[in-house]
Amino acid sequence: MKRLCFCGLVGVSLWASFGLPAAAGECVVASVQPLATDAGLEAYRRGGNAIDAAVATALTLGVVDTPNSGIGGGCFILIRRANGAIAAIDGREMAPAAATRDMFLRDGKAVPQLSQTGPLASGVPGALAAYSKAINEHGALTLPELLRPAADIAEQGFALDRVYARRLASTAEVLRRFEGSAAALLKPDGSPYAEGETLKQPNLARTYRAIAEHGPEWFYDGPFSKRVGAWMAANGGVITTDDFASYRAVAREPVRSTYRGWDVVGFPPPSSGGIHVAQILNMLESFDLATEKQRDPVGATHLIVEAMKLAFADRAYWLGDADFAEVPAGLVDQVYADELAGEIERGSVAVVDGHGDPPDAATRLFNRQTAERHTTHIAAADTEGNWVAITATVNTSFGSKVVVPGTGVVLNNEMDDFSAQPGVPNAFGLLGAENNSVKAGKRPLSSMSPTIVLKGGEPVMTLGAAGGPKIITQVVLGLVRTLDYGMPLGEAVAAPRFHHQWRPDVVMIEEAAPASLGTGLSRIGHEVSSGRSAGVTQAIGLDPSGGLIGVHDPRVPGKVGRAQRD
Repeated sequence: MKRLCFCGLVGVSLWASFGLPAAAGECVVASVQPLATDAGLEAYRRGGNAIDAAVATALTLGVVDTPNSGIGGGCFILIRRANGAIAAIDGREMAPAAATRDMFLRDGKAVPQLSQTGPLASGVPGALAAYSKAINEHGALTLPELLRPAADIAEQGFALDRVYARRLASTAEVLRRFEGSAAALLKPDGSPYAEGETLKQPNLARTYRAIAEHGPEWFYDGPFSKRVGAWMAANGGVITTDDFASYRAVAREPVRSTYRGWDVVGFPPPSSGGIHVAQILNMLESFDLATEKQRDPVGATHLIVEAMKLAFADRAYWLGDADFAEVPAGLVDQVYADELAGEIERGSVAVVDGHGDPPDAATRLFNRQTAERHTTHIAAADTEGNWVAITATVNTSFGSKVVVPGTGVVLNNEMDDFSAQPGVPNAFGLLGAENNSVKAGKRPLSSMSPTIVLKGGEPVMTLGAAGGPKIITQVVLGLVRTLDYGMPLGEAVAAPRFHHQWRPDVVMIEEAAPASLGTGLSRIGHEVSSGRSAGVTQAIGLDPSGGLIGVHDPRVPGKVGRAQRD
């Protein structure tokens, strides 16, 4: 494996490269796109708070980072208010009313193309409803104030960066199959725009402005939903205008756990991230990782890999939308984690045949709630004490590849995050069981893991990631590297990553990792593969002086910025 040296990215030079400290009365925003970060900062300057900044960033990413997110997709929002209150807003997509358990089976076998591309692949989008709920309940500005600047960018156009151009080139052939998608995202001759060329999206600009003028109702119970419903009916889809009208963003109770004296707050089902970040950390608390790493870096990595493997085996069986499935609360019990940790042996690879049995699995469940993925993450915090983690997605690049003509909105393919058939992997190679089967009104399981860390009730870190199932392991590694190893946040994000998701039974290690790591794990008995990237993380933490420091992942273009009020 190639080795990438991060030795120059530590201490002061690290923060100069990847982060910006904040003084009193400031806001810090980190995202994968400079224009989106700037939009968030401008919202703060105009009198907003970190929640306004994060939502403005997310809405702008829906224009300048459409391969990953947008109002045709969904999101999870985790907020820590200045008064100490914590809110979790579920904007995950929902299966339409006509969805059925076997809708992606043909002759008794799952057909992945049906859940990944085209009219059957989309769930009812939830991102806009969640952003509206966040602003109405926790923001200082209005949704129209955050939509209009993003609409201007869509109308005027922006220059594509290398990541967007690469994604566009790799999906252009499929996008050309859909008239609205080709018109919105490709050149008139059907070729993709190249890096540095300007992409204009006038239909998306009109959609944003109509929502700003008429409210989210225009999207969920008005012209947008009617247009989408008509297109679906004409093209073999099952989403209707009534599905849009019945969508609600849902308030959830966060997953709370502790790790070596820190309080870790994550997102509950239909996220698997909050549960399994907590579960992995609970297992790792049985080991002195800091000492293990000093003594034997390969051995410390082995312990973390084994904990990942056990958690993902549980994920495949137990996890689903808790409004429909019985998801045991015992998955995050420390006693259960201690039992699992007892199966982890230094220097020996365990054979994990399947899920464990958490305590009271049939009776003590995550609460069923009522209303009142690729992916991107936004981190925002202000010095008033508002901290935000938003993870948003349309699932794989450009979602279902469908843009309904005249809307400019890329529709998600989150139906692929259900288990189309137990034991059949989805686009990310993840397995699922009955708890994550397709059902009308159900929300598909997600790996999105927005996370906030507290110490003594005060926030010290917010982070999250993009990258399918690698989101969970990225967040775990970010926490272990900062809380156990004492690495500066930027160094922890930049350092090479590894990932294990139980099936396939392989440790994926980034190519930038030392060759000795893969060799050492192989010697223990792990099957090892290398990959170019294990996802993308954005984070904010406290610098040594107590100010805010933002970090964007150096694996992709991005920006950390700070703003003071005018």
